[in-house]
Amino acid sequence: MSVDVKYKTSAKATGGGRNGVAGLENGQLTVTMASPKELGGSGLGHNPEELFATGYAACYLGAMRFAAGSEKLGTVPDTATVKAEVGIGPRSDGGFGLKVTLTVSLPGLERDVAEKIVERGHFICPYSNATRGNIEVETVLA
Repeated sequence: MSVDVKYKTSAKATGGGRNGVAGLENGQLTVTMASPKELGGSGLGHNPEELFATGYAACYLGAMRFAAGSEKLGTVPDTATVKAEVGIGPRSDGGFGLKVTLTVSLPGLERDVAEKIVERGHFICPYSNATRGNIEVETVLA
């Protein structure tokens, strides 16, 4: 499958990776990185899992809005939320892996409509497409 790229961005990490500095090359975002205490770090900064969770939550909410509008499924309310919880830990076959739980709130929508929007959001969201078959992603409709 090919992708017709319409937008690109770039970021760079320096220092120790999980314990350094990362940011957009255009200078509009710079983040001090630090491993979480649970992984033996200081926890005095941010980590890739936090950034991934932030990006996935925003992207998936946007994908649901797009799906609802383009497929005439209804309107995603302005009060809709997506909470992305990203966990990291050792994999049974070596290395490390991620696990994601997306908790979606679509207040005011009938449950069957909300379920369809949630489902179609995964089809459209590039984060969902990138992770499908690679990491466990659980979706909870609150």
